This record gives sequence, structure tokens and C-alpha cells, in this order.
Amino acid sequence: MTRPKTNRPAIDGADLLDRLRAAIKLYVILPSTESLDAVVLWIAATYALPAWACAPRLVIRAPEKRCGKSRLLDLIEAACHNPLITVNASPAAVYRAIGTDNPPTLLIDEYDTIFRNLGDNDDLRGLLNAGHQRNRPAIRYDNNAQCNQIISTFAMAAMAGIGAAPDTIEDRAVVVHMRRRAGREKVKPWRIMRDRPAVAAIGAELSEWLLGDLDALRVAEPVMPVEDRAADTWEPLIAVADLAGGDWPIRARTAAVTLTGAKEENAATSDRVRLLIDCRTIFAETGADALPTALLLERLRGLEESPWSDLNPYRLGALLREFEVRPTTARFPTGQAKGYTKTSFADAWDRYCEPDGPETEGEPYHPYHPSQPSSEAVRNLDWYGSIRTTQDSVPGLTSSVTDGTDGTDTPLPPGHESSTAHGRLRLIRSGDSATGTE
Repeated sequence: MTRPKTNRPAIDGADLLDRLRAAIKLYVILPSTESLDAVVLWIAATYALPAWACAPRLVIRAPEKRCGKSRLLDLIEAACHNPLITVNASPAAVYRAIGTDNPPTLLIDEYDTIFRNLGDNDDLRGLLNAGHQRNRPAIRYDNNAQCNQIISTFAMAAMAGIGAAPDTIEDRAVVVHMRRRAGREKVKPWRIMRDRPAVAAIGAELSEWLLGDLDALRVAEPVMPVEDRAADTWEPLIAVADLAGGDWPIRARTAAVTLTGAKEENAATSDRVRLLIDCRTIFAETGADALPTALLLERLRGLEESPWSDLNPYRLGALLREFEVRPTTARFPTGQAKGYTKTSFADAWDRYCEPDGPETEGEPYHPYHPSQPSSEAVRNLDWYGSIRTTQDSVPGLTSSVTDGTDGTDTPLPPGHESSTAHGRLRLIRSGDSATGTE
């Protein structure tokens, strides 16, 4: 990205993003590296709203309480541009707050109480949908002035809640699935009077950096690893990453592919933890390392005061998928069948069930591995442009730059930043050359 010549001192955008990333990581544990990178870039993008055609939403969702979603929203409030945070507001009040030359960043906590049922707060949902794109104003008739008023809806917005947000909002959003912090995971307590000023100071530096580069961001056309509405949503984040340089261009694109490719499931939240506890009880009683789905359902229905009489394989899978517990095909004494393994539940039991369960003591720890782009997804990453990157930018991935002439790969020196290269940025998974085609 070519920057206009100015007399102001150069600001190291990559260092700013790194410091914001470290600050967030100090107080809250996100489910993956990609989620953390996405939140950092979204916060930065709030300062360059005048440069964007679309204002991406950020949805912070969790399957249960105490997953850190409100704490993450606190950090976003401290770091983002002109925050306006609420747990409930009338659509008229939000319209008036947003319809200014310098709209705030709208932050909504507990969206599950606002959009509890289909049809609840449709005006606010419509505002959030329309405000994703420029030139989608609301028109209201002013009875006193006897004329129509055109009210802008364009603004950045982040939301936190339990379960899925309305699907029309999530379709326009970067979605982060929070998880409850396990006992082995430690964070620093957030004290707003003590800690907010330091995070807000990083936000002030982001403002100085990005407002000084608005002209460059307005004309930026980053090559996108995703398409259609996902590209509209992620373009501001990737433009900020390209402007920052360092390893952020590859981080941003990896996050876009990973989070966009994650399947969104709208399973109901009721009784989820009860289901986890009951499954833990059944595995403890049987002593099995794996159970066929049919047998697990039979045992669930047979529990005393069981609420699972109508549970079927599809519904069971939908409920468990929010906790990243998925069935697998295995061979049982009765033959090969779909089923669930004990190890696939271990992380969810650790995070959401009380530690005095029947089989938690002595249970080996099975680490959670954040999702990485599949080999096919990485092969489809085929972008060009002026990108600076480092070899150790993403765990499990290395990078090289093609000079764009003879197709020769030029590996990046370990620990050094490459010069700007006009050509192809190639992602290579460890042990697997996975590149776009010429």
C-alpha cells in the first residue's frame, strides 16, 4: 500500500497492533489465535470508518454464562473509537446517536435479552443490518417540521450475548465463539479504574496512526481470501493489516479464512450443560472410551427424570456442536457406527461442568487445538499485492514470496522481515506445500 508523503513522524502500526493484542490477551482468553487477531484488527478499523464502504459487525457469542464475553466487550470499549455501550436502548435513541458526522462505535451487551424471540426489536435489528453498508439511511417523518428526515445508520457495532445472534446480523459480522475459561487458564483481573487508561492510550495511538493514513485506506484494494459479503466484512480489517505490515497481512488473511469457514450452528441454549453432565455420567457408568450414538441416546433417555425423551441423533449433534464435541465413525463390538469418544468431551467437561463429577478426577488433559485453515482452504488462498511478512508469522505456517517473474520462491530469512515484494504471498503448512495455482 502506497502512503502519501507527509511530514509527520512514521508510526509503527504493526507494533501498535502487537501491543493491543498483548493487552487483550492479558485480561481475557480467546478461543484461538485467529479470533484474537480479528478482534485486534476490528478495534483498529473503528478509527478509520470514513475510509470504509462497509462497517463490519463483531459478534461475541458464548454457549453459557461466564465465558468472558462481557470482559472482552469491556476491553473493546476501552480501546475502540468513541464507544457507546448499552444493554438496552430504544431504536430511536440509537438512530439519533448514530446519525452524526462522527458516529460512535455501538457496543451492545446481552443481545440475547434484546433479540430473545423472532420479531423482538425488529427496528433495532434493521438498523444494525442497514448500518453495515454506506448509503442505507433511515427515513423518518418529523411531524413538527412537516418533512422527512434522513438519518444515517452507518457505524461500527459489536455485540455480546449467549447463543447465536440474529442470522442477518451474523451474516454481516466477524463472529467469535467464546468458551468458558478452564481452571488451568489464568488471566489478570480487569479493574476499570486501574487498567482502562493504559488500554485507552493504545486506542489514542491507533487513532493518530489511522486518521493520518485515511487517504491510503480509502484507495486500498486488498486482495481478499474470501468472497461476497464475507469480503465486504473483512476488507477493512485486511486493509488495516496491510497498512501495518509485519506479520499482520498473513495473520489477517488466515483469520478471515478460518473464522469465515467455521460453521455456525444455532442450537438452543437450554439444558446444554445438563446434557454434558449426563453424558459424563454415562461414560463413567459404562467405563467406555467410546459409545455409539444409538447407545448414548438410549442411556440418556433412560436417566432418572430424563429431559431427553425426544432427543434424536441430529438434535444431539446440534446441542453438542456448540461445545465443539462432534461424532466420529468407530468400530464397536456391534460393528462400525457413528459415535462419541470420551476424549472428545474432555475439554467441554473441564470448562462447563463442576469439578466434582464422577470421572473428572485423574482425567488426563487433552489440549484444545484452535482450528487452522484446512489444506483445501489454504490452497484456495490466492492473493497478490504488496505485502510484507515474517517467516514465523503464524504457528504451523511458514511463508515465502514469489517475485512475480519466473515463479521462483524466495524464502524469508528466519527472524527477518522481507522487503516489499510485488508478487504472490504463499502459505505453506508444515510438511505440506499448499499454494494457489498460477
